[in-house]
Amino acid sequence: MRGAAARDAEFADFFAGRFDSTRRVAHAMCGDWSEAEELTQNAFVRLYAKWSSIRMETVDAYLRTVLTRVFLDTRRRGRAREHPVAEPPDRPTAHEFGTEERQALHTALLAVPPRQRAVLVLRFVADLSIEETAQTLKCSTGTVKSQTARGLATLRAAYTEPPCSDRVTATGRT
Repeated sequence: MRGAAARDAEFADFFAGRFDSTRRVAHAMCGDWSEAEELTQNAFVRLYAKWSSIRMETVDAYLRTVLTRVFLDTRRRGRAREHPVAEPPDRPTAHEFGTEERQALHTALLAVPPRQRAVLVLRFVADLSIEETAQTLKCSTGTVKSQTARGLATLRAAYTEPPCSDRVTATGRT
C-alpha cells in the first residue's frame, strides 16, 4: 500500500506542475478553454493509467503524445461539435485576449485543419523540434515538414483574409 501512496503523490506533484502548461497547449489546438480543460484532464487520466510503467525522463514527451492523440481523436469522431453543458459558457470578448491581432490570429489558427493545427502547435507553441513532433505524432519528419508548410499557408491565408462582413460581393453589396 505504501508504494501506491508514493506513486499517487508523485503523480499529483507532476499533475500540479504540468496542468496549466498542458491546458495552454490544448487550448492552442482546440480554441476553446472548456474543451482544452477536458482534453487535458483526459490526457492526464490516460497518463495516470500508465504512470507506473512510464520512464520519468520521457514523461513530458509521453504527455504531449497523449494530449495530441486525445485532441485528434475528438476531431475524427466529430466529438468537437458536442458541447454537453447545463448552461452555455460565457464567451470571452476580444479585450480578454489582450489585442485584436491576437484574437484574429487565434481565429485564423482555428481555420487550420486539426492535424496541421496539431503540428503547428507542437512546433511553435510547445517549441518541439521536427523530430520530436514526428515522434509525438508517430509520423515521419517529412510529414511534419509538409504539414507545417501546409498549415502555415492555411494560417497565413486565414489571417490575412478580411472578415466576411468586410468583403464586398461581385454585385458590390456586403
